[in-house]
Amino acid sequence: MRNTTLCYIEKDGCYLMLHRINKENDLNRDKWIGIGGGFEENESPEECAAREILEETGLTVRSMRYCGIVTFVSDEYEGEYMHLFRTDDFEGELCDCDEGVLTWVPKEKINDLPQWEGDRIFYDLVEKNAPFFSLKLTYTKEVLTEAVLDGKKIR
Repeated sequence: MRNTTLCYIEKDGCYLMLHRINKENDLNRDKWIGIGGGFEENESPEECAAREILEETGLTVRSMRYCGIVTFVSDEYEGEYMHLFRTDDFEGELCDCDEGVLTWVPKEKINDLPQWEGDRIFYDLVEKNAPFFSLKLTYTKEVLTEAVLDGKKIR
């Protein structure tokens, strides 16, 4: 299982979203996701999230809220633990991202974007300011087949 981070960066009623269109063999190709990526050696989740945000956006995070952990299980891809964050406390100027196009998207439009079905579940939890949560998402052939929130099956 690999470890990754994802952060929803908020400003003026919008979240900064990444439309993943630049990498050919990207499991997130053509989908819209928050900002994040994989851990480097000896990084904490917070350090990884801050580094990935700086690398992908040019923004420096001053503080962020650790919202939960998402466990991804798939019959096609390596398993993953994704550490989920949210912030509205950052500085700097947005830069171009080599992984896709960065766009400030109004919060109410996020679920209209092409994304993984399970992303809508954890996005809604983040938006509702849910207490720290553990969400397990199981995919078969890129279709969400099971979702378990804090040990209870919700789908």
